[in-house]
Amino acid sequence: MVQHIRCEPPGIFADLLRARGIGVDTVEIDEGDELPDWQDVDLVVAMGGPMGTYEEVDHPWLAGEKQWIAQAVRARKPYLGVCLGAQLLAASLGGKVSTGPVPEVGVLAVTLTAEGQADPVFGALDESFPALQWHGDTFDMPAGCIHLGSSAAYRNQAFRFGEVAYAVQFHVEVTDHMLNEWQHVPAYRESARSALGESGFESLARAFRSASSSMAASATRLFNSWLDHCGLHE
Repeated sequence: MVQHIRCEPPGIFADLLRARGIGVDTVEIDEGDELPDWQDVDLVVAMGGPMGTYEEVDHPWLAGEKQWIAQAVRARKPYLGVCLGAQLLAASLGGKVSTGPVPEVGVLAVTLTAEGQADPVFGALDESFPALQWHGDTFDMPAGCIHLGSSAAYRNQAFRFGEVAYAVQFHVEVTDHMLNEWQHVPAYRESARSALGESGFESLARAFRSASSSMAASATRLFNSWLDHCGLHE
């Protein structure tokens, strides 16, 4: 696991790995942990964070991480990037990452493309499903990637590179504890206030509680389908 802020762990995904007897090694890269040799890992799950992929002056480790991701996925290492992790995959493959027209914050629908519905991993999901969105950046689809999902505000919500590298802009892995911690991250709370008003986080939390069971089911189907597709069976 690659984390970019301590309050964004893999949540439900970590539980699913442990249920298969797969060990989880975490690199907290924003706190100075070094990435291992990518050839020594079985798969990579890269999580979110408040920084942008282009903020290398403030976060010098971003440049090395993007190179590391590019090497790993081009060598067909299984990869799943969530939110910032998705943007990092796009950037590592030559896609432009930039600030979007408006922040996308809330529990909102993601709709699969025709390619998403036919995908060996995303085909396990419903054609449309609720997901937690909490981001201001977006990305251009890298050349050669397969577009898998969209939302009303942002066309590029999910894509695949090669056979086993996937990226999702949205969150379905979030637990109650994680959401409660996010309200204490200034950048996150400000984006919720800006997008949803003064009580933005509170309204977001209510929407999350209403959809949490559905999102957890989507997380389980998506992640287990990806692990199966990568040959990491129980």
